[in-house]
Amino acid sequence: MAKRKRDGPNEGDAASGKGATKRPRPQKPVAAPTLHRISCDQPVAIQIVAGSYDRVLHGITAIVKPSSIASSSSSVKKKKQNKTEETGAPASKAGDVEFADTFLFNAHSSSIRCVALSPPSAPVPGQGQKVLLATGSTDERINVYNLSAHPPSLRSTVDQKVLSSITPRPVLENAGNRELGTLLHHSSNITRLAFPNRSKLLSASEDSTVGVTRTRDWALLHSFKCPVPKLQGRPSGDTAAVGGGPSGVNDFAVHPSNKIMLSVSRGEHCMRLWNLETGKKARVLNFERHALAEIGEGRHSTGEARRIIWGSADGEDEFAVGFDRDALVYGMDCRPKCRLMPDTKTKIHEMCYLQMDGGETVLAVSTEDGRILFFSTAKENVKAPTEEKRTLSSATLVAQLGGKVAGVSGRIKDFTVLPVEDEDGARSWFIVTAGSDGRVRLWRLGTGDLRSTGEHGKQVGRLLGTYETQNRITCLDAFVMIPRPDGAEESEFEFDDEEESEDESDEEGE
Repeated sequence: MAKRKRDGPNEGDAASGKGATKRPRPQKPVAAPTLHRISCDQPVAIQIVAGSYDRVLHGITAIVKPSSIASSSSSVKKKKQNKTEETGAPASKAGDVEFADTFLFNAHSSSIRCVALSPPSAPVPGQGQKVLLATGSTDERINVYNLSAHPPSLRSTVDQKVLSSITPRPVLENAGNRELGTLLHHSSNITRLAFPNRSKLLSASEDSTVGVTRTRDWALLHSFKCPVPKLQGRPSGDTAAVGGGPSGVNDFAVHPSNKIMLSVSRGEHCMRLWNLETGKKARVLNFERHALAEIGEGRHSTGEARRIIWGSADGEDEFAVGFDRDALVYGMDCRPKCRLMPDTKTKIHEMCYLQMDGGETVLAVSTEDGRILFFSTAKENVKAPTEEKRTLSSATLVAQLGGKVAGVSGRIKDFTVLPVEDEDGARSWFIVTAGSDGRVRLWRLGTGDLRSTGEHGKQVGRLLGTYETQNRITCLDAFVMIPRPDGAEESEFEFDDEEESEDESDEEGE
């Protein structure tokens, strides 16, 4: 077999580290997500946004009642108490949470593939705060919206009362929500969207590009072009046109320092490291064959990575790469640290890092069988391989949420984790999950549930409520709404000053 030509001195470095003599420079530690402080005597409002195969964009407001917030989240409901979800009875009637439709419309002309929410704008006296929403679809369009970061008024207007009387669920519209426009700089299906900060939107597409858009004027600043892999045979089930092959960016992950980015693409057995300051490719890290074989990506599998995220463990940065049925965790030396799944019987969909008190982290993974699995990738919890043919260590399964025990049998296509902190400084999370069964579920999880104990894979979490969308959910995001300050009013142009100053600081840094 002819040797593949190398594009540069760093091209084709092995991800195992054998050929990776040049290590990336150490970056700043991964920043912890914003913690929202909650009170046990005040309700918590959560804005949920979900896209579907059926082109429908759902905006859902979940009001968690104080009685549910004050209750202990470490206790798990008995199996018979979760039987109500199997019968289809609305979980919101239990009194833990109340759901209402904020908006509901056909946002695109074909299925919605991804959604992303920006951090809220900085507080300004006399003005309300905003959150940007971006939605991507197979119609090659990116729609952008302005969402109010504050809960809508609970005083229903005459129109809302009329709508609520003829709809199966209450309607709670927010006057601060509006559409901004559509971005058309991609020529194929949109696969991923992300706001690394308030001033930039990154978008990936099946046209093998990652675009960087400035949110102040929605100008396309740069487009990272990933190579299109050469066609080698025709994989079974491939939907590419005749004469073409699989191509496109599956996912990307921006380091919290906003200096480097990792991306994974279709038809490739590697990941690419990009320098966001220069806009150029830094390295290509190949996956080794034996590592792919151990995680179920053997000879007859695609071998391509589908998800990639940054995280941290033991005070050091790491990143996780998700495949069809397993995931690999790498250190900053680009060596595989461990694998996650104890077996490859179920598919995985999304991944997310959770940071606990004291800096300890766990990696959450959603699966095809309706569970979210929590793994510890700390050095003391990584197990050496027990079989002779195995070379990869395994992370410890700390706990699991959902599954058949909790009455969830369908896939969890997407989920989001919302960290909160109570008045005593105790950290907990609201977890929002959704899947192809059309049900959006809201869970509560405490820090004590994820502590490493002798019991591995214990059932954790408490289901607060279920919302039936009647659509096949493909993507989801959410944020905890901020109480409106006294005297704050909605302003149409409240973004401009802040984003302009952020862009100026970015340009000075470059």
